[in-house]
Amino acid sequence: MKKEMSWLFEGFMRKLIIAIDGPAGSGKSTTAKLVAQKLGYLYIDTGAMYRALTLKVIELGIDPGDEEEVIKVTRDTKIELLYENGDLRVLLDGRDVTEKIRSPEVTSLVSVVSAHPKVRDEMVKKQRELGKNGGVVMDGRDIGTVVFPDADLKIFMSADVKERAKRRQKEMKEQGFDVDIDEIINEIEERDRLDSTREVGPLKKADDAFEIDTTNLTIDEQVEIVLRKAYELINQNSN
Repeated sequence: MKKEMSWLFEGFMRKLIIAIDGPAGSGKSTTAKLVAQKLGYLYIDTGAMYRALTLKVIELGIDPGDEEEVIKVTRDTKIELLYENGDLRVLLDGRDVTEKIRSPEVTSLVSVVSAHPKVRDEMVKKQRELGKNGGVVMDGRDIGTVVFPDADLKIFMSADVKERAKRRQKEMKEQGFDVDIDEIINEIEERDRLDSTREVGPLKKADDAFEIDTTNLTIDEQVEIVLRKAYELINQNSN
């Protein structure tokens, strides 16, 4: 325990930037949040930021495919990530939309909104501002390749599509949405296609990222692997 506390103290001082990327349902968000808690770092869920923007686009009745209209909304939108008793709350222009951004409609359109190059440029600026001082664990799809290409630690999480769909179905049921597993599989496959082929910030593993296949891993095991990598870095830097 003493040794772990020593590592944690050094982690505070060094303020690492940890980037965790991966497709939907790979476990990156839950893992990133828990790793941040263990290290005493700030957790930044970039996916939640894009979801909040998508929700606003939907509520305003704007065509998600109209880049010029969406970029106007992006520049006129304030997104805040706050923590209450360890839980992430997402504020959209001062309004709590934590539950709303997880709706099936937002899920089906977020890749369309986030595919626009100008929109990603604006969002990347916001994300870099949030993490510029280090001491952060940021998860998304292009954190280690675009947002923070010089991150101290880069992790890429992957998993079998069926396993990812099961996780997403469980998550949605807990939120009150009853969705067929085949529908989720199709949606994930389409989202993977959109995310990996978009012009700016496509989903891909950074050359220097450590890949973790989470298909048969528990959340605790995923967190342990990432923490071990972080502690190795901290120890190297302290020698």
